[in-house]
Amino acid sequence: MKTWNVARIKASKGVCKLPCVTAYDYACARLADAAGIPLLLVGDSLGMAVLGYRSTLPVTMAEMLHHTAAVVRGATEALVVADMPFLSYQISIAEALRNAGRFLQEAGADAVKIEGGTFRADLVKALVQNGIPVLGHIGLTPQSVNVLGGFKVQGKTREAGEQLVEDAQALAAAGAFALVLECVPPDIAACVTAASPIPVIGIGAGPVCDGQVLVMHDLLGLTENKPPKFVKPYAALAETLRAAFSAYASDVQKGVFPGPEHCYPASGATTP
Repeated sequence: MKTWNVARIKASKGVCKLPCVTAYDYACARLADAAGIPLLLVGDSLGMAVLGYRSTLPVTMAEMLHHTAAVVRGATEALVVADMPFLSYQISIAEALRNAGRFLQEAGADAVKIEGGTFRADLVKALVQNGIPVLGHIGLTPQSVNVLGGFKVQGKTREAGEQLVEDAQALAAAGAFALVLECVPPDIAACVTAASPIPVIGIGAGPVCDGQVLVMHDLLGLTENKPPKFVKPYAALAETLRAAFSAYASDVQKGVFPGPEHCYPASGATTP
């Protein structure tokens, strides 16, 4: 049994802060898991972070299943949550159940994440009743970027803030074990966190939330473009990797790699 499961995540409300991070492959999942990260989100952000898409919308079920399975193989203690991609759950509850079930059955995920508030409550309830734990996602919902008119801060009016509180409570009542709150002002995030009976994991939502999640590539300084305001890079791996590739190329071109220490000993045959 894993150290972290949905029951423990849910029970952390008001007890401890949850550091969460996205993951897309075995190697990074293994390292994050070893560092004690309790929740690894296989985000559809892999579209932009890994696959080179301009948004999350082109990401497919096949791609998400593939990357989720890799993360699952690297995580022995962390809860692994798979993002359900665009149009994998919006068409009907029946199709959503089928696709969500594939993440658990085929990829080995522990839970799924879906975007949307009150209007997703019936779907969340159906998934949970059928044995599929759900992480909610409200505020800025990237799969609705075309409707929102871009990646914009949400909850800036009183009415919008009240709707977020209602959304959080509806998702909790439907059975979600936690929810992601993205890109809202800190005072609104504080209201949502206080009103929610389940952990609120913030991303660009200030420090009062019950936890935080960042895209791994942003956290590690692998993003070439300027990261969002809410990101704090904890490393500068883009510079490190670029320097390593450059040094390797130089050594090969100069003929200094491989050196004698990188070669296998003679087999015993006489060298001509």
